[in-house]
Amino acid sequence: MTMRLYDSKAQALRDFTPLIPGKVGIYVCGPTVQSSPHIGHLRSALVYDQLRRWLNYRGNDVTFVRNVTDIDDKILANAAGGAAASGSTEEWWALAYRFELEFTAGYDRLGILPPTYEPRATASVQQMQDIIARLIDRGHAYPAGDGSSDVYFDTRSWPAYGELTRQGLDNMEQATDADPRGKRDPHDFALWKGHKPSEPLSAAWESPWGAGRPGWHIECSAMSARYLGAEFDIHGGGLDLRFPHHENELAQSTAAGDGFARYWVHNGLVNVNGQKMSKSLGNSVFAAELLEKARAIVVRYYLGAAHYRSTIDYHDGSLIEAEAALERIESFLDRADRRLADTRFAGSGVERVPDDFAEAMDDDLAVPQALGVLHDTVRAGNAALDAEDWREAASARGAVLAMSEVLGINPLAPGWAVSTDQPAMVALTALVERLLLDRDTARQGRNFQAADRIRDELVAAGITIEDTPSGAHWSFD
Repeated sequence: MTMRLYDSKAQALRDFTPLIPGKVGIYVCGPTVQSSPHIGHLRSALVYDQLRRWLNYRGNDVTFVRNVTDIDDKILANAAGGAAASGSTEEWWALAYRFELEFTAGYDRLGILPPTYEPRATASVQQMQDIIARLIDRGHAYPAGDGSSDVYFDTRSWPAYGELTRQGLDNMEQATDADPRGKRDPHDFALWKGHKPSEPLSAAWESPWGAGRPGWHIECSAMSARYLGAEFDIHGGGLDLRFPHHENELAQSTAAGDGFARYWVHNGLVNVNGQKMSKSLGNSVFAAELLEKARAIVVRYYLGAAHYRSTIDYHDGSLIEAEAALERIESFLDRADRRLADTRFAGSGVERVPDDFAEAMDDDLAVPQALGVLHDTVRAGNAALDAEDWREAASARGAVLAMSEVLGINPLAPGWAVSTDQPAMVALTALVERLLLDRDTARQGRNFQAADRIRDELVAAGITIEDTPSGAHWSFD
């Protein structure tokens, strides 16, 4: 089956055909590192990790680029505001790097694969200036005439402006990314921002139009072209970036003569208890806070379980539900490994995803349906173990491993494995093994009431006991 993706520009599902067969170029708008990452940042990064993993599984060589916006109005303002409030003197670039490290740590905790390239905006200023010069030469940009050194994109010079979000220019919100003093039209947006006396000199670069720094939108146009070429396969990002950011990227890149992105993919946002997450409501859920509430693999399961285009609603019970679902997968794999250990099927079972799983993933990355196949396979595998159908159990084990690996939730993968030599696990193992020994002693002495009480206590604590010919085995429920 050919993979289909929902193209936001076409507003339709389209067969995905890479520009170069077997090779896929993806550019995803990364974070503006002005403050700590929140749950929405994690969800967005995870969506494109799932897409990348599936394309890799399908045999594609994926070049994945996710940028870091490390120069921006808000970064400068937060550095200045923090210095004023605390009396410290943290430079804007130091603040940006500090938060960049927080984002990287959050991505790593969730098992998100590192990008092929992760360029910072400040490293591609020359490429940005080159695009701006091309736009001026083509009549689609102009330096402000007020001596500010600002340069603007001339929106009325480009008839296709608005094609991504299907808006007419006069019906659009006016651009608010720069002082309108030098604009020909209030919809024109900044390509280059002249240096202001209130800003640090370290945040200014020389240019043909005067010292200054790039506008936000030109940054992604330059970095995507630098690392993927003038035309590439997929541009991704959060739904909130469609306008104005992605609309402006598309306009300036195509007006400069580049083919730019062939498919536009946008992920849905995250609400908190039914409300849009916002600083004004004080309901932001930060990455560090979220990752303290559950194991990182559980957080990944939760954030990746919904369809990528849907809005997810975070509430207090969300991670509990995800933990229960993940533990069913973990319990089956643990049980299968133990029961198959003494059979000729130990370690067998081809790690290949079932056709139904592949069909779901090829259908616009339908992860909810794919997870349904995964859990159906877990149930079938447990039934096979109960029936001592070792061949079928081994086959289910292989399929579960393949599916969970594609989704990045394979509990046996090195990044997720819980070390049995961790102090908490050492203590828990000693306690459970001691109770199982007491239970076995009670059963041998025909004190079944005591044996049942021990079992009930373990079950109440979330421990599953399985009696086998080789003795009792335990796992987390």
